Amino acid sequence: MTLPVKKTRWAWVVGTFLGVGYMKPGPGTYASVATVVIWWGAAHGLHIGPHNLSALTFLAMIVVTAIGIPASTKVAIEAGRKDPQFVVIDEVAGQLFALLALSPTWMHGLIALVLFRLFDIFKPWPIRYFEKFKGGWGIMLDDVVAGFFAHICLQLLMHFVPRLR
Repeated sequence: MTLPVKKTRWAWVVGTFLGVGYMKPGPGTYASVATVVIWWGAAHGLHIGPHNLSALTFLAMIVVTAIGIPASTKVAIEAGRKDPQFVVIDEVAGQLFALLALSPTWMHGLIALVLFRLFDIFKPWPIRYFEKFKGGWGIMLDDVVAGFFAHICLQLLMHFVPRLR
């Protein structure tokens, strides 16, 4: 007989990004897509300029990361897993990093999404190194670093391919 898992409600709501983490297959991809849609919707719905969008995106990334670390730590402990697949708040933070300083166009959103998912899935060096950190730090930081790499690649693409600006 297995005992039911004690769930700290706020941590599971945050860690699963309001339940997106339970979607199959590929909950991380669903969380990334949802993040891009929210980013695009906020930019167009709030009618904010690119500078304000960048500031809002940066603030959201910081808040999501700051709340995501303790939330994912708690969920991982309660689930008895090092990095549960249903914890997707890390994908939200990483995707936000990839979206920094971009114009809210469908092309920028799509390229940021694809680059982030590639870095998150394949985890080239040094991204994989950050998985070694304990608890929520390891869960969150590898995705934030993947978002950083996606961001840098997209900025380089926009620099060298003027049509992408």
